[in-house]
Amino acid sequence: MAETGHVEKSKKFAPKDPPKLNPPKDEPISVEDLAKCDGTDSSYPTYVAIMGTVFDVSGNTAYSPNNAYNVFAGKDASRALAQSSLKPDDCRPEWQDLPEKEKGVLKDWFTFFSKRYNIVGKVQQL
Repeated sequence: MAETGHVEKSKKFAPKDPPKLNPPKDEPISVEDLAKCDGTDSSYPTYVAIMGTVFDVSGNTAYSPNNAYNVFAGKDASRALAQSSLKPDDCRPEWQDLPEKEKGVLKDWFTFFSKRYNIVGKVQQL
């Protein structure tokens, strides 16, 4: 019974037309390099990181400049996603201190992204 619920939840985040995704990479990406991938320079891809995992969102114009989700581009936006916030000050990697409900929201966002965007690396910790 619990397994059925898990499958239903998994389907909830599945796109109508699932993209063909590449195998996930775990290449280290520095915070500085991630910041260059904010959608403002067409010679760089557009990246969003969640819990240290970097997703390539280049194909989605919602993350390009002057669009609603550009606030997440070029950074680890874990806290903002967990809090359903579009405030630039909330776009930061710290999420471990959040309430369980917000951690659940963040995990849902991670699942949502992982079904739509290629994982290109991990934010390099200093």
